[in-house]
Amino acid sequence: QVQLVESGGGSVQAGGSLRLSCAASGRSYAMAWFRQASGKEREFVATISVSGMSTYYSESAKGRFTISRDNAKNTVYLQMTSLKPEDTAVYYCAASEIITQTGWAGEGNLNNYNYWGQGTQVTVSS
Repeated sequence: QVQLVESGGGSVQAGGSLRLSCAASGRSYAMAWFRQASGKEREFVATISVSGMSTYYSESAKGRFTISRDNAKNTVYLQMTSLKPEDTAVYYCAASEIITQTGWAGEGNLNNYNYWGQGTQVTVSS
């Protein structure tokens, strides 16, 4: 059973930065970050392959967020810069068995992810 534990969330002013971490137990998987704002559906943010060589971003994340991983620590990161109030949400990391088999990052289809963390709150004030 894979356990995912997110950390690094908090409150920041618009234009600020945060780095989220997701520590995983067990083997390495293709990973992703999703987010869910209050009253909205969970949406894809960024994905990364097992090797870290392949990444994929949502349009809202491109140019502002960077996903990376340290396989020695079995940890995935999401560096977020130029934060906007609309980035306010609970951020979840997730692991996918099926995407792991491809060797690629995948395109952020929520239904492909088997394991989920508990989430970490990010609040961006204007």
